[in-house]
Amino acid sequence: MKKALILHGTAADPHSNWFDWLKEQLENNGYKVWVPLLPNAKSPNMEAYRKFIFDSDWEFNADSTIIGHSSGAVTVLSLLEAMPENTIIDTAVMVGVYRPEEANFSVGGAIDTEKVKGKAKRFVFVHSDNDPYCPLEHAKYFADKLGGELIVVPGQDHFVTRLNPVHNKLPELIKILHLDKNETNI
Repeated sequence: MKKALILHGTAADPHSNWFDWLKEQLENNGYKVWVPLLPNAKSPNMEAYRKFIFDSDWEFNADSTIIGHSSGAVTVLSLLEAMPENTIIDTAVMVGVYRPEEANFSVGGAIDTEKVKGKAKRFVFVHSDNDPYCPLEHAKYFADKLGGELIVVPGQDHFVTRLNPVHNKLPELIKILHLDKNETNI
């Protein structure tokens, strides 16, 4: 069964921004979806997040997709970095990612991209050209290091509703995740 894990960002929760909308789109397309409330989300800690997720009954395999926003995007990379070498997921999507060693948005050091390589069949980075928090250069860095696809969506800030109410949806994800447009509510 196709599975998707959606990870929110700093000071957010499973119902913030476009997460409910994406969960519905994925479920309408046959996915089992988990959008957990990450512990102490006001001060993201990659080690605590990894422990929380790996200690759950959620399993990662070739049918798994992980989507993360902001510190949740860094969490996606951190999870992949810590997974056993023989674990390969289908798709990893990072929306508004940043390099943790260059931004004080979360606890945890640099992501070892060599340990992340090969842990997903596909890496996709979605970023805006005017993100006030996470520089586009950070997404370019990870896309380059991981051989991922970089999708720049002009003028969309940090993809959060508090900056723009249109971010209760993120339609770009429909195409990225190959969801059936006939079953979605864009």
